Amino acid sequence: MFAFLEAYRAGLLSRRHWLPNIISGVIVGVVALPLAMAFAIASGVKPEQGIYTAIVAGIAVSVFGGSRLQIAGPTGAFIVILADIVARHGVDGLQIATIMAGVILLLLGISRMGAVIKFIPAPVIMGFTAGIGVIIWVGQWQYFLGLPDSGGGHFHQKLWALLQSMPQLDPATAFFGFMSLALVVYAPRIKWLARIPGPLAALVAATLLQSIAGFSTVATIGSTFGEIPRGLPSFHVPDFTLSRLVELIGPAFAIAMLGAIESLLSAVVADRMAGTRHHSNQELIGQGIANVAAPLFGGFAATGAIARTATNIRNGGTSPLAGIVHALVLVLILLVLAPLASNIPLATLAAILFVVAWNMSDARHVVGMLKKAPRSDVVILLATFLLTVFTDLVVAVNIGVVMAMLHFLRRMAESVQVRLQDPQELMREFAHDGIRGLPDGMRVYTVEGPFFFGAADIVERALHDSHEDVRILLIRLRYVPYVDATGLQALEDVIARAQRNRVQVLISEPNGRVLRKMRKMGLTDRLGRKNVCATVPEAFRRAEEIGGGQA
Repeated sequence: MFAFLEAYRAGLLSRRHWLPNIISGVIVGVVALPLAMAFAIASGVKPEQGIYTAIVAGIAVSVFGGSRLQIAGPTGAFIVILADIVARHGVDGLQIATIMAGVILLLLGISRMGAVIKFIPAPVIMGFTAGIGVIIWVGQWQYFLGLPDSGGGHFHQKLWALLQSMPQLDPATAFFGFMSLALVVYAPRIKWLARIPGPLAALVAATLLQSIAGFSTVATIGSTFGEIPRGLPSFHVPDFTLSRLVELIGPAFAIAMLGAIESLLSAVVADRMAGTRHHSNQELIGQGIANVAAPLFGGFAATGAIARTATNIRNGGTSPLAGIVHALVLVLILLVLAPLASNIPLATLAAILFVVAWNMSDARHVVGMLKKAPRSDVVILLATFLLTVFTDLVVAVNIGVVMAMLHFLRRMAESVQVRLQDPQELMREFAHDGIRGLPDGMRVYTVEGPFFFGAADIVERALHDSHEDVRILLIRLRYVPYVDATGLQALEDVIARAQRNRVQVLISEPNGRVLRKMRKMGLTDRLGRKNVCATVPEAFRRAEEIGGGQA
């Protein structure tokens, strides 16, 4: 209830704020109608299921989410995953996977994982969203041009089948497709149509034309799916079995991860546009509730929709009331205007998805990154994009994140420095402590940076050859903020090698966290507690006790 509480504290639920939120909710509801049906059809389910999803998820996220401006519903990002689930497991399998994804999102929110998901690098997000955009675009050629069904198979197989079937395109369907695309893109630029959303203008114009002309070769919602039922969906629990739960855990996890990324990204965009702040964990809880509830009423996976959220903000939405009104508008349309949807050409919905795919791909931004970004980021973006298109979205995101993580670890390891300190430098640094020189046979090394598994080898190699003519080795850890088990193992190896060479190792200035880990690993006992010193002067005094006079 974070969004509602924030809106209440800000006074945005008072009566004077009702009108702008109601107006914004009506506009967003009208915009959401064609998108909900288009996303449903592209995902392999009936168009009314998209409307059911927008209604249930819209209310759930507005009430329980973490952003007071978020508009939720079916989105283009899910199309690739959902269509594959429907093809493999049927609509019932999709609904079971969605409920499981909702539970995963709830657990992520309750365990406060919202902030962690933000750490997925931008090249990975851009790569898979651009890849999804390409898949959606190619996947709609069949409906846009009236081509024969390309069948199943991988992306390149579908693309080749569609290219081979181009001579069989239906002229009437292609006309509706290009006309609708022109209206979606250019209607908002015409002065007397500027207030009408492009998708709605295309939907109305194409439906009226098909109703009057009645082209027999043009596929419509009615001819393909039958009439959209007038009325609200009934409550239905899918048939859960242990075997289905096991086989759908992978798809459920994919839905949850993509839903979490998309919803939090949408919330961040809303914050930037409106100067608000969202609660990441509560947003995941709201999305979880939405994805558990939507399939129980005939819907499927939903998440925060960036385009509809931006539309909400641009039209004056300031509180969750706008999201609730948007859902109620869809309920009203479903109750009153459902039979009129039969003549909506599928080519028009395909045209709407063409624009969605273009906006998702963010081509200008991608090209800009390819030109200006570091080479490693370009490689990660291209790898994620190609894997998304030619293999699998889950594989693409996983490999993209792993590549980004490995690159980050390499950079972090390279930033770790181990250097031999000059005696003059030490004397200048500790002159006020009375240090005039190093004890005989003593060398001082300082480690700078996180002493983790990626840097352990660097530290160990730097200290490996430091024992010739050395009787005392001081390792300064003042600039080590963190050490992991591999780093401690490397340090233990250095100590063991030094002791075999009859070199006494001293450690100085470890912070509290590092010292606790050293004690837990038994390193302080192996060194001797007197040989772990809080300061360099204390270490010098200990070196003199061991037997070295000052040089």
